[in-house]
Amino acid sequence: MKISTKGRYALRIMIDLAMHHDGSFISLKDIANRQEISNKYLEQIIAKLNKAGYLETARGNTGGYRLAKEPKEYIIGDILRATEGDLTPIYCLAEEECARKEICKTHSFWKGLDNVITEYVNSKTLEDMLKEEGERV
Repeated sequence: MKISTKGRYALRIMIDLAMHHDGSFISLKDIANRQEISNKYLEQIIAKLNKAGYLETARGNTGGYRLAKEPKEYIIGDILRATEGDLTPIYCLAEEECARKEICKTHSFWKGLDNVITEYVNSKTLEDMLKEEGERV
C-alpha cells in the first residue's frame, strides 16, 4: 500500500490548519505557500476534506478555511480514507466475499497486516501528530 500525494498533502493541510487553529479562517494562498502545494492541487484536496465535513469555509476578503472540530477529534485514518479511499493492502480484503478466502494460504497474513495498518492510523489524531513532531511541520 502506498499513500498518494493527495493523502500525504491532506495530512499536511490538516496539520497546518491545526497549527493555526485559533478560530480565524486561513486563506488557501497562505496554506499553499506554507506547504508548497499548488493552489489548483490544494483546491482538489480541500474539496475532499470539505465534503468529509472536516472544514468550515468562509468567502470574502477574510474568508478561507478552518478546522470544523478540535485537532484531538480528527483521526488520521479518517483523513487518509477521505482522500485515499480504502486503505486495505490488497483488494480481496476490501471485497465482501473473496472466492478464495477459505483456501487461501496467505489470507491471514494480509488480514493481519490490514489490522496493524488500521489500528495504527486510527490510533493517532492531529493533536498527537502536533505533539510528536513538536509542531515541526
